[in-house]
Amino acid sequence: MLIEINQSNIDQRLIDQAVKVLRTGGIIIFPTDTVYAMGCDLNNKKALNKLANLKGIKLKKANFSIISHDISSLSAYVRQIDRSTFKLLNRSLPGPFTFILSATNEVPRIFGTNKKEIGIRIPDNTVVCKIVEQLGNPIATTSLHDEEDKILDYFIDPNQIYERYEDLVDLIIDSGLGKLKASTIVNCVGGNIEIVRQGIGNIDL
Repeated sequence: MLIEINQSNIDQRLIDQAVKVLRTGGIIIFPTDTVYAMGCDLNNKKALNKLANLKGIKLKKANFSIISHDISSLSAYVRQIDRSTFKLLNRSLPGPFTFILSATNEVPRIFGTNKKEIGIRIPDNTVVCKIVEQLGNPIATTSLHDEEDKILDYFIDPNQIYERYEDLVDLIIDSGLGKLKASTIVNCVGGNIEIVRQGIGNIDL
C-alpha cells in the first residue's frame, strides 16, 4: 500500500494508519532527512524478525538502528552519557546523523544478542517523528540499500520504491523525493567521538 503524506500539511488520519500498521507487526518504508528507510515497531519481535529476513540476515546478526522523536525517550535503550556527548547530541539532533552509543540491557533482550551498542537517529523529518511519537516507543530501522551499494533512484523515488518493495512490506509512505546521501555515523562509545562514515550531516568535533 502506498500513501502520500505532505510534510508541510500532515493528515493525522494517515499518521494513524501508519501507526496501526506498526502496532500490528507490519513493516513500513518511510521518509527521513536522508534516504528512505524501512522499519518496524521495536517492541514487536515478530516484526523484527521479518525486518531481518528482508535484509537476508538473522535478527541476532542485524545491525539495526532505532529512531526516536526526542532524546529523552531514549533513556530505556541508551546508557547515561557524559556531558560533552549530550551537548553534541543536543546541538545535532534532530538531524541527518546516526549516533552510536552504549546500550542498556534492554537492547540485547530485544534483539536476542549480546549487543552492547546501538545506533540512534532523530531525523529532521516531521512525518516519521510524528509516527514514532504516536507509537509510543522507537522504531527499529535499516536503510533500503546495503552499505556497499551506490544509492540509486529506487532508494529515493517513492514510486520506484513502491515498484520494488510493494510485495515485501505492508506500507510505503510517499513524502517526496529522498536524498542521495545517507546519514553521518558518529561513534560516541567510551567518550571518544569519531566519525565512522561521512554522510550528509556535517559535524564540528
